[in-house]
Amino acid sequence: MKQELALPKVVDRATYQTELDALRVREKAHTREGDAIAAARRRLPMVEVDAAIPLVGESGALTLLDAFEGRRLLIAYYFMWHKGKPSAEQCEGCTWFTSQVRELSPFHARDVTYATFAQGPFEESLRYRGFMGWKMPWYSAQDSLDMLLAGRRIGMMQLICYLRQGAKVFETYWTWMRGVEAMDNCYRLLDLTVYGRQELWEDSPTGWPQRWEGKHRMRTNGRPTSQWPRLGAGYSDDMGTSSC
Repeated sequence: MKQELALPKVVDRATYQTELDALRVREKAHTREGDAIAAARRRLPMVEVDAAIPLVGESGALTLLDAFEGRRLLIAYYFMWHKGKPSAEQCEGCTWFTSQVRELSPFHARDVTYATFAQGPFEESLRYRGFMGWKMPWYSAQDSLDMLLAGRRIGMMQLICYLRQGAKVFETYWTWMRGVEAMDNCYRLLDLTVYGRQELWEDSPTGWPQRWEGKHRMRTNGRPTSQWPRLGAGYSDDMGTSSC
């Protein structure tokens, strides 16, 4: 039997709707502020990046410019990587967020390419992509991180947006840590539920379930949570010489 959880107070529908309407005012203000921030983001200046920075992909060596796949815009997620470690020890946060990027056609319809830039060896990280069932373009940026992440901390989750102007490449925006929640829909939906994310940092009423903290909030039974359905489907997570 699961432990009984604390519950919100029970009221009639009219009272419920009155409380919800009051909250909706704040939600709408939050949405409008988000729109205003996005508008300011579109007005940021940009910085030129060497278009010839090398990457490694499925066809071998290529450049940052090639990763655009001929489109005007590129969103690159910099996937943390623990070289030589088994699947269970790879980054739970990167796995959590990347697992939610599936259908790429809405990006392509707007002249945007989405790609993962692994911060580790190509073959090793590609096997992980295969194990996870991901289909997005996958590259190793391991040997070019000093140039691509100039002035930023290597080995952390990063999202960087680029613009291509002919043969020139420009960086237009970047974010990291909680900023990569832009990729996430699970958290956004959990935030709508009465118990939220159930993480220790949240401001929740006394008695609300809060058991997830640190890296464990994206792990279940010692593995990144998103790995368990792949194992259940019979996929091998061998990070050695066999392919997934």
